[in-house]
Amino acid sequence: LVSDDIVSALIDDELAAMSDDTGAIFDGYPRTRAQAEQLDALLAKHGRKLDRVIELQVDDETLVKRVVNRAKEAEAAGEKVRADDNADAMRTRLLNYYKDTSPLIGYYHAHGKLARIDGMASPDEVTAQLKAAMDG
Repeated sequence: LVSDDIVSALIDDELAAMSDDTGAIFDGYPRTRAQAEQLDALLAKHGRKLDRVIELQVDDETLVKRVVNRAKEAEAAGEKVRADDNADAMRTRLLNYYKDTSPLIGYYHAHGKLARIDGMASPDEVTAQLKAAMDG
């Protein structure tokens, strides 16, 4: 893993290099309250703001099954399977999410930035919800 200081420096550099009309999507970042606060400060430094935070809501066991199925499909196709594409590793990732990342749901909700998307819906419905969240 890369330290928060290194990630912040990289984001700072990228924000400085971006034109005013260029946006960005942060996928999987921030993961902690400290990272969220660092991101807020960096965005403010560059005269930018966070428009929206998307929470994809998916049942835990469905996530576990998806990872296991992805590994089986990759293996059947002769592709390399990630070492952490298994049920135990996914459950560990979920525990880490609940411990470190899920508090951000309340943080961003309190700031009026949170949009919740039903990740169990059909792909077309998820896409429609994402578009609506980004437009709103």
